Amino acid sequence: MTSRQKKELSKIIAGFFIYLLLILGEHSGRFDLIFENRLYALLLFLVPYLICGYDVLKGCIRGILNRQLFDESFLMTIATFGAFATAQFSEAVAVMIFYQVGEFFQSYAVGRSRRSISDLMDIAPEFANREVAEGSFETIDPDEVEIGDILVIRPGEKIPVDGTVISGTSLVNTSALTGESVPANVSEGDLVISGCINGDGLLRIRADKAYDDSTVAKVLELVENASEKKSQTENFITRFARVYTPIVVFAAIALALIPPIFVGDFSTWIYRACSFLVISCPCALVISVPMAFFGGIGAASAAGVLVKGSNYLELMAGIDTLVTDKTGTLTKGNFKVTKLIPQGDASPFELLTLAAAAESYSTHPIAVSIREACLLETGVLPPSPDSISNISGRGIVADMDGKEVLVGSELLLKDRSIDVIAPEDEASTVTYVARDGICLGVILIRDEVKPEAREAISEIKTLGVSQVIMLTGDRDAVGQAVARELGLNKALTELLPQDKVLRVEELMAEAKGRTLCFIGDGINDAPVLRRADVGIAMGSLGSDAAIEAADVVIMDDNIKRIPRVIRIARRTVRISRQNIAFALAVKAGILILAGLGIANMWAAVFADVGVAVLCILNSMRLLRQKH
Repeated sequence: MTSRQKKELSKIIAGFFIYLLLILGEHSGRFDLIFENRLYALLLFLVPYLICGYDVLKGCIRGILNRQLFDESFLMTIATFGAFATAQFSEAVAVMIFYQVGEFFQSYAVGRSRRSISDLMDIAPEFANREVAEGSFETIDPDEVEIGDILVIRPGEKIPVDGTVISGTSLVNTSALTGESVPANVSEGDLVISGCINGDGLLRIRADKAYDDSTVAKVLELVENASEKKSQTENFITRFARVYTPIVVFAAIALALIPPIFVGDFSTWIYRACSFLVISCPCALVISVPMAFFGGIGAASAAGVLVKGSNYLELMAGIDTLVTDKTGTLTKGNFKVTKLIPQGDASPFELLTLAAAAESYSTHPIAVSIREACLLETGVLPPSPDSISNISGRGIVADMDGKEVLVGSELLLKDRSIDVIAPEDEASTVTYVARDGICLGVILIRDEVKPEAREAISEIKTLGVSQVIMLTGDRDAVGQAVARELGLNKALTELLPQDKVLRVEELMAEAKGRTLCFIGDGINDAPVLRRADVGIAMGSLGSDAAIEAADVVIMDDNIKRIPRVIRIARRTVRISRQNIAFALAVKAGILILAGLGIANMWAAVFADVGVAVLCILNSMRLLRQKH
């Protein structure tokens, strides 16, 4: 509970205590001379009224001055003033007290929901230990860390910026970012991410990014802005309240003035109009729907999934088509060279060293696997070529001692009219190697399917997603083999990066307004992530491209979080609709009863405060339940 909430609670308790004393005094019969005098009674009941309702009165005056009349403060002020005017002093004070109780409860509930999201703020490092000499360091603000600085991370401290371990081994707790409870073992050469907590070992890391560009800063910015992107349901309720509130105010005025013209008794009809105003206060609607989405985003963040706005959470609930990348999403991305097939006079050694030399500077997983295989076989890496050109979606063209070396796909060689062989292994990725217009052979490379991928795809289909489609730049034989293994509906293969965008657009057109979600690694797939209705970045811890391009960020590479976040999204939408239906039904019923004189001010208090509290409790179930 914040200091402000404690202050508000103290005012409510003080006002209620005085109000209780006045009620006891009024009904004891000992103070009849005071309470029978309307002026004295009014002055006495104004004390708890002003203690509890001062902020409401101030908000009403501010709204009038700003020409924004029709809000909750205005409705409560007019309703309670009307109750005072009809000598219903105790009920006027009760309305204000219970309204403030409802407001306090809403504030506390919203704060709790926000904390479920903003618990991530605890990952923000408070300091960094920068090494100034061997064995000594200075403590600085994380903002002062510069790229290349050597930082010392002691046991139990937060890693201030993204960096590379240069000495030491330790277990690093990444649960605040990934939701993964098992610590990660890191040692020299490993990348570490800001916001994670060091275990029991001393680490020295080299800062690879400044604080503002590091993962922790990007994540915190994402969390802070999540509430700005409202769902369609929230936008509808906001627009509805803007129209609904003026209508009920004028209806209350009509109820107070028109019937007395025909039947008399202005006091009774003013009282009914005041009850009408209290009942019609839209705070239950205005707060309960955002509360549901706050709860949903909070539940997702607790599961290691960052949702950039409630609009994306709402879209996730209606996913019909799920399109996914292959490498790093459905497969581990740990490529291994499994076979060398030389052609003609070429030797396996020549095939491997030429490919490793051409791939000297590439960071693509296939290139890394070729260099690793060469190092394992020969013990050394060959010298880099004189020049290298990267042909997007095709491969590498290198100049080695005046000879053109090609390393890449079958299309790269066919573009230059070079004959190729067709290997029998359909499940492997094939890298062709050619020199001076002659194919020297192929390198077969395999990527393992993630063990949890099949179960995740099955669960996604069980949730009613009709189409699960894979897009990949890999050979058709490889793509179809993975699709069969995982039970996908379709695999579209041999696609260039720009082809993926076109295919997604075609699928969106076929979906005819239904929601299409794309899952990718957040780096190579950034254009597709932006184009889809919902873009989900997988395995993107530390990836700037993922955080920037995606709408939903899975903070590790566990694809089983996808069905989990779909369930959270659907439960969120379901609870928000329950709140709307319940609030409107109760308010409509009691409004009719109030207009007929059957429901009094106490029923009005339930229709306003009681309904709001029940809707909030319903929304908070999202934070307590497992999904």
